[in-house]
Amino acid sequence: MRLIINGEAQIVEATTLLQLLTALEYEGEWLATAVNGELVHSEERGDHILTDDDRIEILTPMQGG
Repeated sequence: MRLIINGEAQIVEATTLLQLLTALEYEGEWLATAVNGELVHSEERGDHILTDDDRIEILTPMQGG
């Protein structure tokens, strides 16, 4: 499946948002996720089915000061 992940086109085998995050090794991290501009809460990621050309945004917190 072709997805746009954080602005970059990628081919992935995932069918759900949770599978995608696991494949990209985001397991266990605090994240904010959006698909096509809509926020997807962590408890909904396993049920959120991806389709070709979806735009995925994955945001992680940054530390600094």
